[in-house]
Amino acid sequence: MASERRTLSFSESHQKLVDINYCKKLHVEALQRLQNQTRDQMVQNENVDRAERKRFLRLLQDEQFELDMEEAIQKAEENKRLRQLQLEQEEKLATELAKLKRESLKDEKLRQQVRENSAELRELEKKLKAAYMNKERAAQIAEKDAIKYEQMKRDAEIARTMMEEHQRLIKEENAAEDKRNQVKAQYSHDLEKQLEEQEKQKQEAYEQLLKEKLMIDEIVRKIYEEDQLERQQRLEKMNTTRRYIEEFQKEQALWRKKKREEMEEENRKIIEFAKLQQQREEDRMAKVQESEEKRLQLQNTLTQRLEEMLRQREDLEQVRQELYQEEQAEIYKKKLEEEAEEKLRKQKELKQDFMDQMALKELVLQAAKEEEETFRKAMLAKFAEDDRIELMNAQKQRMKQLEHKRAVEKLIEERRNQFLADKQRELEEWQWQQRRQGCINAIVEEERLKLLKEHATKLLGYLPKGVFKNEDDIDMLGEEFRKAYQKRSEICEK
Repeated sequence: MASERRTLSFSESHQKLVDINYCKKLHVEALQRLQNQTRDQMVQNENVDRAERKRFLRLLQDEQFELDMEEAIQKAEENKRLRQLQLEQEEKLATELAKLKRESLKDEKLRQQVRENSAELRELEKKLKAAYMNKERAAQIAEKDAIKYEQMKRDAEIARTMMEEHQRLIKEENAAEDKRNQVKAQYSHDLEKQLEEQEKQKQEAYEQLLKEKLMIDEIVRKIYEEDQLERQQRLEKMNTTRRYIEEFQKEQALWRKKKREEMEEENRKIIEFAKLQQQREEDRMAKVQESEEKRLQLQNTLTQRLEEMLRQREDLEQVRQELYQEEQAEIYKKKLEEEAEEKLRKQKELKQDFMDQMALKELVLQAAKEEEETFRKAMLAKFAEDDRIELMNAQKQRMKQLEHKRAVEKLIEERRNQFLADKQRELEEWQWQQRRQGCINAIVEEERLKLLKEHATKLLGYLPKGVFKNEDDIDMLGEEFRKAYQKRSEICEK
């Protein structure tokens, strides 16, 4: 207001100075017109006194000089006033800047104090720190999982390489085995051919032997028959004893038995050789079958091991996903329960505060009434005692009672006014406290939103329950954050 009055006074002074200068200018112009008229008149009238003209011109010059001096003085005063006004404005600006700086420092100090003492901000910072810890823990788990996955991947690659190498070795072994089998088959074929040839030769030799044997047997038989005949004749001739004939018959039986055993032995050897060849072929086929079974068994073992590793990895990933979903569902459930409990608690607190205020108001009014009544009685008794109303006549008693009553009413009015003033002061103090608390709440809310803007986007997916109060907090962080947060919430609900 003072600066506005100074500005108004300066404007009025300036306008007044302009008006004065304008009037003087009109006066000078009038004088100049008069001078022109005089000059015209002097031209027309050559007999006019030159001294009068010079005096008039000097008067005009003096008046013009005075006007110039006065204008210069006014201009100097105006410049001085402008400099003073500028100096005052600069001082005022410096004062305002200092005041703003003090208020800024005071506001910053208040904000620092609020940040340090606000339980809500401390709780939010605690939750954000917990979110960073969760994020770090999740990163460590993800790193471990990645290392484990890479290890499993390497193991699977090694298993695949081993299987390929094993299959290659099996193929090479099969090829070598086939080659050996071919060689064996060729050898067996050649051997069989040789054996057949030998058998054929043996058969031919045997047949030749049989032929020779038959021939020999025939010769022997003939010789034997001749000998027998000769012996028989001799025996008959000699007519020896019967024992010699029986001995001869026994020898003949032994010889036949020996020949039969020799034939059976040869047949047995031929059968054993055939069985030996069959056993060798069966052993070779058994070895081939055993090698093929071992190859298939090893291949099946490696395949089962690889499938088991893949299944364990899938089971582990499924268990991890289920645990994460259960944890998120539990967090969301606890969040809903805490929000409901917080809402119910605030409703109870508001209701209790209202009831406490009503009860306090009732108590204050009752106490004020009782105090007024007590004070009224005490003052009436005091005035009655002081003035000894009982010693006065009835008129004076009534007058004195009225006087006392007015005095008591005046005192009561003063006490009531004092009481109202005290209550008004208490109300103003309460309102100031409410405004201060509102300012603190606003600062807390600003700092809370600032913390959310700074950290929430970095901690998406790791924020604990209770970080966001409502949907406005989520909308404040942007459409992209809201969509990502809703997507994670839907996953947790599922």
